[in-house]
Amino acid sequence: MGASNTMIGIIMGTYMLTCMLFRPWAGHFVHKYGPAKVLRVLLIINGGALILYTVTGLDGFIVARFLQGASTAFFSMALQIAIIESLSDEQRSQGVSLYSLFTYMPTIVGPLIALGIWGWGGMQAFTATMIAIAVITGLFGYRTRIDHVSSGREEEKTGQGVLKAVSQLVRQPDLLICSVLMLAASVVFGSVAFFIPLYVSQVEYGNAGIYFMLQAGVIVLSRFMFRKRVPSDGKWHARFVSGIMLLAAVAALLLSISATAGPLFLYSAAILMGIAQAMLYPTLTTYLTFVLPTSSRNVMLGIFIASADLGISLGGVAMGPIADLMSFSAVYVLCSCLVLITASLAVVYKKRLNRYV
Repeated sequence: MGASNTMIGIIMGTYMLTCMLFRPWAGHFVHKYGPAKVLRVLLIINGGALILYTVTGLDGFIVARFLQGASTAFFSMALQIAIIESLSDEQRSQGVSLYSLFTYMPTIVGPLIALGIWGWGGMQAFTATMIAIAVITGLFGYRTRIDHVSSGREEEKTGQGVLKAVSQLVRQPDLLICSVLMLAASVVFGSVAFFIPLYVSQVEYGNAGIYFMLQAGVIVLSRFMFRKRVPSDGKWHARFVSGIMLLAAVAALLLSISATAGPLFLYSAAILMGIAQAMLYPTLTTYLTFVLPTSSRNVMLGIFIASADLGISLGGVAMGPIADLMSFSAVYVLCSCLVLITASLAVVYKKRLNRYV
């Protein structure tokens, strides 16, 4: 549609940026009103956003992404809070991993279907698909019952104060280190999601649909196969966490050279990126569920997830201008360096814990 990389980054990044802004409030409102009521309102908003894509241009896309970002923030928090509070400590990591697995399952074939729809019928097929998705999800959502999970923590139900909880980011070292790691890794994940469809045109025999299908397939397979490997003991596993970060760094480096090195490096990056993306989020989330104060855990988890949203958003908003000024290869080199630097924090944090134990 003639958009620059900067504009594409802004449009795509708006979605997760909005998620970030609404995440800290989501946990509070889900507890206050119940997930069923929240879900039904969100289905209406999401349906409107899908329709908006079909009747507007680039400016309207930004509004649609904003609406979908707000919907996602509340919807995912409602489901994750229910999972965390309904499972035992030993099963918690598996529950978080399986939830994340199902969020990625549509992306296994989604990119190929999307490219096929656009190539086959253009805007008319796209419009019909968006309307169909809005109607189907609306009908299914309104007929689905979700019980209100009650944790018995009156302090959180009545609202501990989201702004006060945000201030805990500095005073809670566990929350801070996990948020920084998730932020850095998410910049890589976001830059891949937003710009691979454009970057693969520079790779001989490269295909965006195959890349995304391969990466998503690895994510789903890793989440299922390694769900019992995710630590669920409340301890900080520095080698495990730093190893995941290193996989993301190597994947970004492979992406940066694939334009000249060929598709083998491109698809190898997809595999490594898929493993890293599959393991990092459930590992950090599970750790936080053990170490955060019980009275404000859900709101603080919202802050942590917001760091992931911010990172993905920056993968588009911040890296888009860099791609315009330099190249996509430079973008992925910068991403690799960023993750390498933050990977060392996992080891440094382990030493800090040992000092005070």
